[in-house]
Amino acid sequence: MSRTTPATATATATATATATTDPYAPVEPGRTLTVTSADGAALHVEVHGPAGNPAAPAVVLAHGWTCSTAFWAAQIRELSAEHRVIAYDQRGHGRSPASEACGTEALADDLEAVLAATLAPGEPAVIAGHSMGGMTIMAAASRPGFREHAAAVLLCSTGSSALVAESLVVPLRPGRLRTWLTGRILGSAPLGPVTRLGSRILKYATMGPGSSPAMVAACARIVHACPRRARYAWSRVLDALDLDHGVGALRVPTAVIVGTADRMTPPVHARRLAAALPDCVSLTELPGVGHMSPVEAPDLVTTKIRELVAGHVELKEGA
Repeated sequence: MSRTTPATATATATATATATTDPYAPVEPGRTLTVTSADGAALHVEVHGPAGNPAAPAVVLAHGWTCSTAFWAAQIRELSAEHRVIAYDQRGHGRSPASEACGTEALADDLEAVLAATLAPGEPAVIAGHSMGGMTIMAAASRPGFREHAAAVLLCSTGSSALVAESLVVPLRPGRLRTWLTGRILGSAPLGPVTRLGSRILKYATMGPGSSPAMVAACARIVHACPRRARYAWSRVLDALDLDHGVGALRVPTAVIVGTADRMTPPVHARRLAAALPDCVSLTELPGVGHMSPVEAPDLVTTKIRELVAGHVELKEGA
């Protein structure tokens, strides 16, 4: 079930003007939808790209914990000239209201609902997920609605289990104390308005040391906008995450990307995914890049999505 709202010309012009000065400014969608998930949760969905070309290859973007569709601004801006790009706010994030249901099954339900509402029956797409978005893909890997549409997958800066135990955000030796402190800090630390100190802390925890001020500012705007209650609720889900079974169920060609300076999901997770995936086509480790890879290395992430489309969506459609 969905509701469509056309974007206005004035808003589009404003977004275009803003983009010339801020490459990370959100992109005005061609249309927006409110998609209803299996349990009735409402999801904000955006569709970007050639409105008059339904045959344009489809790309679906699932953002991570504390983020929103705005996180994919760089990819949307570059891909939407030739692709239909579908991005949605995870429940409790962005413009999707919070829900009582909070867990990996809900994430899988939501992705299936978005795919069903925005793609034609059997239509192939590249599905890219960052952090919790990648976990969403793993949670949905065995679902019929996912397998109907997933031609290839990109997993960015993500993992399937032991997230808190292997996080490097707290600079202590591995062990119970570090795990306990990490869990407490990630879920409950207040964020409040964006400040210089808050931005420095966010950069340390989630980004590489070479991240530009514009990158840090963009991530700070997005992360600080996430409601504290939703941030805490989803941090508990991530704390107990175990989606190792979903990795084996992900049978489509899958590319994995991680930054070598990622403290949230260090490279050990990406290497483990690459070894366990039935069809891992590549593992890319980005030197000096932190957890926010689509923002920190936008061209590289966009290029990888294009490669997956060219190799798997266009080929599948022409087969």
